[in-house]
Amino acid sequence: MSESLKGKTIKGTFWTGLERFWVQGVQFLVMLVIARILSPKEYGLIGMLGVFIAIAQSLIESGFSQALIKKKNSTEIDFNTVFYFNIVMSLIFYAILYLVSPAIASFYNEPILCSVMRVVGLVIIINAFNIVQSTIFSIQIDFKKQAHSGMAAAIVSGVVSIILAKKGFGVWTLVWQQLISSMVITIVLWSYSSWRPKWLYSWKSFKEMFAFGFNLVISGLIDTIYNNLYVLVIGKIYNATSLGYYGRAEHYAQLPASNFNSIFFRVTYPVLCKLQDDDSKLRDIYMKMLRVSTFIIFPIMCGLAGAAYPVVVALVGEKWAFSSVLLVPICMAKMWYPVHAINLNVLKVKGRTDLFLRLEIIKKFFSITVLVVSIPFGLIYMCYGMIISSIVALGINSFYTGKLIKLGFWKQMKDISHLLLVSLCMFALIKFVNLWIDNVYLQLLVDIIVGSAFYFGVAYLFRFKEIEYIKSLRQEKGNN
Repeated sequence: MSESLKGKTIKGTFWTGLERFWVQGVQFLVMLVIARILSPKEYGLIGMLGVFIAIAQSLIESGFSQALIKKKNSTEIDFNTVFYFNIVMSLIFYAILYLVSPAIASFYNEPILCSVMRVVGLVIIINAFNIVQSTIFSIQIDFKKQAHSGMAAAIVSGVVSIILAKKGFGVWTLVWQQLISSMVITIVLWSYSSWRPKWLYSWKSFKEMFAFGFNLVISGLIDTIYNNLYVLVIGKIYNATSLGYYGRAEHYAQLPASNFNSIFFRVTYPVLCKLQDDDSKLRDIYMKMLRVSTFIIFPIMCGLAGAAYPVVVALVGEKWAFSSVLLVPICMAKMWYPVHAINLNVLKVKGRTDLFLRLEIIKKFFSITVLVVSIPFGLIYMCYGMIISSIVALGINSFYTGKLIKLGFWKQMKDISHLLLVSLCMFALIKFVNLWIDNVYLQLLVDIIVGSAFYFGVAYLFRFKEIEYIKSLRQEKGNN
């Protein structure tokens, strides 16, 4: 990797990481305040609509932003074509959501969802206006400006939502939080970007990018539906309160897992695209990314799972305690997400979106089977089924990684097995320590100290190579 690209990669990772953890950190603090005011049911109500918004968002983007990144010399016509396509599609899908909102409310037997959907659905139109700007910054591996937009949105939407919650706005607090966040992100990105739409459109450009993005959008749609399938099932079979508990547990797990996944997806994809013709360098960078990501994410997720009860009760109160039971299996399933992301990026880098789609179909067929089998056993077993689905999906994802760059499942597992073993031992240690402490605040403090000391103590004692990788990245960042 050239020094220029390496420096951009490090800066990109830094700013993407700062954005994700700042945004989620601020939202987490805001949630701590709001969750003590709102009930699990109100969180469950907004969660019921998540699947419909996510599907619409996936179809609006249609894989075009990734097509722009993959294309080596995107033109002004390409950017304008994508921009107008996004806008038109957002208007179409908002109209569809507006019309079907009574049916959605009837499906869940929650009348208020009709008006909530018609307002929160506006977020897909707002987001359509910032896709091209965000993509341009990604092509340039300039994530600093995107970080600023996310950070500003978190602060503004957080302050407003706390005020609304205290004034008794209930579920509308969460609606306005989403809308304001999207508006701020769009405004900031437009203020930073010099690109402005022109009256240009090309069907040739559209067809070229659609050919690349079609498999990705179908894959993304399948993945989006599956990721929200638990929400759909829990909301329909159980109730909004149960969905609120599940949503809170998933939110805690997402803070490290999905954010880390987002960081590695956003940064590694444009970086690996620049190395797409050099398998040797691609393989070397891939393995370093894999080992560094798991060195960080494995202990975080295992530690969070071990300290699930004190985390939930200490932060949002005893009324959310059931969420801690669900948090353990969700953490164990989501800890593999960054590994999934890096494996799938290899397929896109190599232009094999056909394989990407094939894998998604196979994975989701298996995962839905696990979900259907676990439903009769209850919500807790549904969450434990996620662990099985995640591990099997990893084996499927890494199959073609092995074919394309000679880094299959067993090679990857061998290189990160020591990190997994130490992280699981840390999980067991934390659970054991909690048996001897009654106070949840003291439990949380001791868990953090003991867990961190154990993991990093073992890492330094056995001189894990990942420490050296991270040190070299820090030195490189200092030089840039």
